[in-house]
Amino acid sequence: MTRIVRSRDVAAPPASVWAILADLDALAIWATDIEHSCMITDQRDGVGATRRVQSGRLTLIECVTAWEPDRHLAYDITGLPPIVGRVSNGWTLASTAAGTRVSLAAAVDAGRRPDRAVIARVVARQLARANEMLLDGLATHLEDIA
Repeated sequence: MTRIVRSRDVAAPPASVWAILADLDALAIWATDIEHSCMITDQRDGVGATRRVQSGRLTLIECVTAWEPDRHLAYDITGLPPIVGRVSNGWTLASTAAGTRVSLAAAVDAGRRPDRAVIARVVARQLARANEMLLDGLATHLEDIA
């Protein structure tokens, strides 16, 4: 498995950051590279809640796998080519003196075949770049609503 973590400090308490992240279908409001997001389950929060995300020609389905208010949100991502394997993102919030340290971990598990390890690393790097944009968008949105 390949895992890449990106982090950012924001001047907002964890509860404020969580409120934005937990509003799952509002992702397109603050994530600049996301054109559209919507819930595809009646469940709007907690493990099992699932959203559809549109970014350019890419359509992804994100199903929540971890839900710890004010601390941790993780989801599996489907919609990428099957050779990529299992892909997930996980947000972690940690209180700091000035606000919150927000970390976003991209994980790609392409299986045990050696030829897929390269694919996992490439996809993880691409996802990490996308995650940097998510962190930028989150930080900007928090500044705008402060």
